[in-house]
Amino acid sequence: MAQDVSLNPFKRKRKRTEPFRPLKREVRLPVWGDVFIRLGVAFFLLGMVIMIHWWDRDGLVDNVDKHISFIDVVYFTMISVTTTGFGDIAPVSDRARMIEALIVTPVRIAVLFIFVGAAYDFVIKRSWEKWRMARIQEQLTDHVVVLGYGVSGSQSVGELIERGVDPRCIVVIDPSEDRLAEAEKLGVNVMAADATRDETLKAVRIDAAQTVLVSAGRDDTSILIVLTVRHLAPDVPISVVVRADDNELLARQAGANNVINPVRFTGLLLAGSVKGAHIADYLADLASVGGRVQLVERVVGPEECGKPITDLKSGGQGLRLYRNGRAIGFWEEECQTLQPGDVVVEIVPTAGNGAE
Repeated sequence: MAQDVSLNPFKRKRKRTEPFRPLKREVRLPVWGDVFIRLGVAFFLLGMVIMIHWWDRDGLVDNVDKHISFIDVVYFTMISVTTTGFGDIAPVSDRARMIEALIVTPVRIAVLFIFVGAAYDFVIKRSWEKWRMARIQEQLTDHVVVLGYGVSGSQSVGELIERGVDPRCIVVIDPSEDRLAEAEKLGVNVMAADATRDETLKAVRIDAAQTVLVSAGRDDTSILIVLTVRHLAPDVPISVVVRADDNELLARQAGANNVINPVRFTGLLLAGSVKGAHIADYLADLASVGGRVQLVERVVGPEECGKPITDLKSGGQGLRLYRNGRAIGFWEEECQTLQPGDVVVEIVPTAGNGAE
């Protein structure tokens, strides 16, 4: 799945002073490789202590036969590092005691951390994470699923959080571990997987989602994802990003409720800026929760029924009405009497700003 590289006209300006990011390459080490490395380091440290003890064996005393053999050195090293200490062999010289204090003690701590860390990583941590993820997946409902965390996907997640959506109610699926690491910093749920696979979407309970946002970076991949989602979740709203005009119809036929073409929208903004220097700025203001005003779509309330679209309870400016799947402009006669079930699109000032 390619990274989304579309131009986003609402993308916020980056800070001029960005931190230095060193060149990195992911190291994929299998579990058995990690285990062997840990064991190798532990045995190296033990071998080093055995050699030091053998070199300084004159500072040790065997209370049983008074003779220190190589087997005695190996035995003393193991019981010393493991803090067992039977007392049959003990350091008696000052140098031997300093070796135990300054060399063996740090090695003892290092070996302990190696084995405790290995037990935590391979047993406790993995078991805990598996249990915790299973509990999260079981409780997922009315959540937002973002399939693809490129430019558009990351912008949508950031905007959702700014609009008040709980990050714990957002699930991001992308094959890139690097992009998911950035998403995880926002507090959202992430999964490194292929969003075109049924088992991936079933794992995040796609059929119980509030909505699905698809931004795979390639039109063919995005349309395939839409087909898969629609197959598993017939009633869940789907929004998808496509770039080619002739793919918009295919996306709708695949089951998408909303098809967004960023290339076309960018062209509309550019054309609008020719006739007015502030048109593009105002449209960006409308689309982002960070602006002074924003577009809101909602169902009319009972107290608004029978009133005109110009007299909304929110105090916003009504623009369009959707009734039985038909779009009705604010200038049309039907907008003079709101009915139950009507969906209104209005402009409202954001919190802390006065009306436009």
